[in-house]
Amino acid sequence: MQYSWQYPCSRKRFQTQLADNSMRRKWDIFCAVIDNFGDIGVCWRLAKQLVHEHGQSVRLWVNNLVSFANIVPEVNPRAQYQIIHCVEICYWQRSFVDTEPADVVIEAFACELPEKYVRAMLQKERNPVWINLEYLSAESWVTEYHGLPSPHPRFSLAKTFFFPGFVPGSGGLLREKDCLTIHDNFDQATERKFFQRKRLSERKTGEIRISLFCYQSAPVENFIQVLSESTVPVLLIVPQGIAADRLSALFNHAPCQTKALINYKQLTIQIIPFMEQTEYDLLLWSCDFNFVRGEDSFVRAQWAIKPFIWNIYPQQEDAHRDKFDAFLTLYTAGLPVKVASAVQAMWHCWNVRCELNNLIWEDFAACYGPLIQHNKNWVNQLLKQEDLASNLVQFAENQL
Repeated sequence: MQYSWQYPCSRKRFQTQLADNSMRRKWDIFCAVIDNFGDIGVCWRLAKQLVHEHGQSVRLWVNNLVSFANIVPEVNPRAQYQIIHCVEICYWQRSFVDTEPADVVIEAFACELPEKYVRAMLQKERNPVWINLEYLSAESWVTEYHGLPSPHPRFSLAKTFFFPGFVPGSGGLLREKDCLTIHDNFDQATERKFFQRKRLSERKTGEIRISLFCYQSAPVENFIQVLSESTVPVLLIVPQGIAADRLSALFNHAPCQTKALINYKQLTIQIIPFMEQTEYDLLLWSCDFNFVRGEDSFVRAQWAIKPFIWNIYPQQEDAHRDKFDAFLTLYTAGLPVKVASAVQAMWHCWNVRCELNNLIWEDFAACYGPLIQHNKNWVNQLLKQEDLASNLVQFAENQL
């Protein structure tokens, strides 16, 4: 099955599109890769959506093409310039090349634009729309600062803070226009074909499927022990990376050997190659529980509707805790007290605020049905907002 947000595009078609500039704005998105996948994952989804749903012309400047290639196998890590899915991808080097700034400039996640580029922005007849795309947060102060301008200290330029968010008054979330329609049509037969194509283990009777993507801080070894003592079989699917390396060390399993199974009591672990974004979405849809991290997989888990557990990126002096608590409070509002308590306990344990044990996991897993219904309601609430890409386009057009 071809999924529409993969956006195949030939170079000839792309050049033809560029020839018609009457309705197209040029966008430059700058992404400095920090935690390997989250930052570039968000920027790549945004770039594709701007091109294919809004008819914009996008250059994506990335300083780490090796990490980028993990989620987009077509990326050539050695190429200075390439076009993939109609998006121009440029290697962001320390010695920045002379280039004409775009009509709209996105500085993603507080990365700092090259000085040479900022000076070039001053030379344009009309100042570009300069947007500082911030990290996603549910904190109450976000709506107060969303859309505020920030004048440059030396130049006659200003950038605008743009905050993605979960509530009206924020910038919204990334969401392709047909994402949920395709999700709703993803039936058991399609799921089986996906698992067969990726050579994943078939579901055993009564089995729980879990996807695991986390940071170093997560209590992975403790969780393995809990799952191994489950009353039903468990399949844990782990993409190559931090968690896979820890599991390989725990079971003396060759780190480079993927797709081989590790069996431990009731638990089967399958380490798989890192998936590109569209296939990772399908994995989230196919699993019963999804452990996610950062920002990109965190949002995609919500569109998947399955119960999920978020591993937030740990910051110095526990600065991440307010962000974590704000989302958990918002997300669990309206849940029955028992279900809300089970979710909060599991999330706190996974983020090392208490010790994970069998009872906490069992209480959370027992809430599968109520959480599916809650997540449907949660998604319907999120759908009342416009998506992030549409909001960005509307904002830019109002400024130009």
